[in-house]
Amino acid sequence: MNLGLFRISTWRRQWVVLLLSLIVVAAILGAVRFWPRPSLSEAIPLSTVVRDREGRLLRLTLASDQRYRLWVPLKDISPRLVEAVMLQEDAWFRWHPGFNPVSLLRGAWSTYGSGEARVGGSTLTMQLARLRWRLQTRDVRGKLVQIARAVQLELCYSKDDILEAYLNFAPYGGNIEGVGAASLIYYRKPTDRLTLPESLALAVLPQAPSRRGKLAVHEDGSDDDAYYIGRGLQAARARLYARWRERHPEDAAEDALLNLPLRLHSARELPFRAPHLVDRVLAEQAWHPEAGPELKTTLDTRLQRLLEERVRNHLQRERSRGLRNASAILIDTRDMGVRALVGSADYFDASIQGQVNGSDAKRSPGSTLKPFIYALALDQGVLHPQTVLRDVPSAFGPYTPENFDGRFMGPVTATEALVRSRNIPAVYVASQLKQPGFYDFLRQAGVSRMASKDHYGLALVLGGGEVTMNELARMYAMLGNDGRLRALRWRESDPQEEGARLISAEAAFITRDMLRHNPRPDAGSQSASRPLPVAWKTGTSWAFRDAWSAGIVGPYVLVVWMGNFDGASNPALVGVEAAAPLFFDIVDGLQAARVDLADPVRQWPINIKRVEVCRASGDLPNAWCPQRGMTWFIPGKSPIRISTVHRAVALDKISGRPVCGRFDPDTMRTEVFEFWPSDLAQVFVQAGIPRKRPPSGHDCGGAQDWLGTAPSITSPYRATRYTMRLSHPDQVNLSLAATVDADVSKLYWFVGNTFIGSADPGKALAWTPDRTGQFRVSVVDDRGRSDEREIEVAVVQ
Repeated sequence: MNLGLFRISTWRRQWVVLLLSLIVVAAILGAVRFWPRPSLSEAIPLSTVVRDREGRLLRLTLASDQRYRLWVPLKDISPRLVEAVMLQEDAWFRWHPGFNPVSLLRGAWSTYGSGEARVGGSTLTMQLARLRWRLQTRDVRGKLVQIARAVQLELCYSKDDILEAYLNFAPYGGNIEGVGAASLIYYRKPTDRLTLPESLALAVLPQAPSRRGKLAVHEDGSDDDAYYIGRGLQAARARLYARWRERHPEDAAEDALLNLPLRLHSARELPFRAPHLVDRVLAEQAWHPEAGPELKTTLDTRLQRLLEERVRNHLQRERSRGLRNASAILIDTRDMGVRALVGSADYFDASIQGQVNGSDAKRSPGSTLKPFIYALALDQGVLHPQTVLRDVPSAFGPYTPENFDGRFMGPVTATEALVRSRNIPAVYVASQLKQPGFYDFLRQAGVSRMASKDHYGLALVLGGGEVTMNELARMYAMLGNDGRLRALRWRESDPQEEGARLISAEAAFITRDMLRHNPRPDAGSQSASRPLPVAWKTGTSWAFRDAWSAGIVGPYVLVVWMGNFDGASNPALVGVEAAAPLFFDIVDGLQAARVDLADPVRQWPINIKRVEVCRASGDLPNAWCPQRGMTWFIPGKSPIRISTVHRAVALDKISGRPVCGRFDPDTMRTEVFEFWPSDLAQVFVQAGIPRKRPPSGHDCGGAQDWLGTAPSITSPYRATRYTMRLSHPDQVNLSLAATVDADVSKLYWFVGNTFIGSADPGKALAWTPDRTGQFRVSVVDDRGRSDEREIEVAVVQ
């Protein structure tokens, strides 16, 4: 009895020990299994997929080890492909501990015993171990290491983790690894969209990728660059499909598909679209690797092809004039996405430095910045669209600008001055800006690497600074976005900003309207039945180095540049002659492609009105203004003045001489004359434009002095220091000159309270300072109206 009890207790102790041992082993295995460890995908160099906004492939890059490799989660891989791989490679994958003894014995016998064709005995886990640790498994020692590593994988990772890793490590011919890269390269589709014939082909390919992965030309000999699977791959796929049909008899309908030729692509056929834009987003990704291996850009492939084709065709036509390179960018102002970018005429042409991205290069913008001067002036109450500006010889301190054509137009409206790109009115308007000035505005608008304000002076107005195409496009998009400056978006993941307001919605609207008055260079050949309003401007840099055309077309901003990346000049590089035709060629292409060019929804209502003005002066019409028109007006901002150009003078009916006193309709009549300032009158004379001069004695003792304009000193210059040499102080002669109203017959000049002399209108008076220091120079016309300014005279050795 005691012996029996002893045996029972011993048996129980053995079971307890065994149970505890199993628990300890289970705990150890559980700890090993669930201990935190890196994913199998970590530290694996991957390719990057770049797509357009519709998901079309733009580029597949090589990983850092020069292989095409993408990591695709198991849930995103076609279940048919997963099942086909296990059926082909390892039918017992879900049940073995990392190696299959039966398969190993069968493989060893086929290799060393029977002499028949070699049969592999490796499981999916063993193959993953070989691929992951780059093992040599041709001898027994290597095979044992492979088995140990496979067991290690099974202990540390789940079956799904191992299966996912194998599918992303498996070789698929050449330098293609993983089902993600293979599916994208061979079939141009993601792995979750593979058909059964495509899945079966990929499933058999890793067994002999170098042999079965060779691509065979179509048997009919057609030269259409269409490649099909080779015979070895086709036979292996047929054998796998036979096994598949045993498991899935319901797939009988697939028989016909398996008999069809399967078209494949090669890595050489991978697209290389929009290279400059793709290079940019890839460079940004290098600084932000968290973006992931898949980049979706804002680019539209259809619009990209359109721009590339139009640029190429335009340069072919212009090659005889030495024009060989161009850049263009198209932006959708609604979300600020870059829809197309042509960085150079040919990315692969080394003779024009084709791989340089012209949109990032700093270039002189010529006159393309002038619209923003007028927009600021509209906001600051300097002018409205019909304000008459003076296009006459002028000096702004030491700066004396000239027009591109070397001529002067006299009085021009602000709209005419902008669309005709007159330099002198633009410099004058810029000189009247307060806060912000033009320089400060450009800084606020994000123009980078600007020198000091004093470095540019007023020359900044005429392209004295430099901007990139991207910066210029962003500013034109601001006009299209009712004055809000927003960042360009290159990727769909880039946030959409509300933007900072730099100009009012009213000024942006009016500036767009002014630019729409700029006629096309080929306006006479356009059909009137399909008018397309385009707010656009051209620019030409100094020495003919850059030709620009920039504008707003419906919801899009288009900027075009032509020139040479090495800065070489060419007389053909004139904005309206070189860049504008390409600009409108692209616009016409957008219309022909039926791109929606409807104006987007704007901020409305805005605080603007239509008011009547006198055409001659741009001011509110007086009683004698003969020609009137309408203009946009910003209440509370736009200047309010009564026109004084047209004035009525009483004349004797018989002698035609001016008479004064009470008007007698029996002996007197009235006639309206134009009273132009002296500088504008001089331009009319030089241009041969007749203007009827007011008769002498028309003022009737000053009864109409209130109508006249005070003189304006044009020399000496404001805020300028003049120097005299100590050895020859008598050689300093300053020219005293002023612009006066048409009713003036004499000017009187003073320095301080000392009378210097008198001069006729349009004539200058010479003055020699008798000392150094500060002087107050003033002028008074014979109607008692005056102007003055401070100057400084210094001495040098």
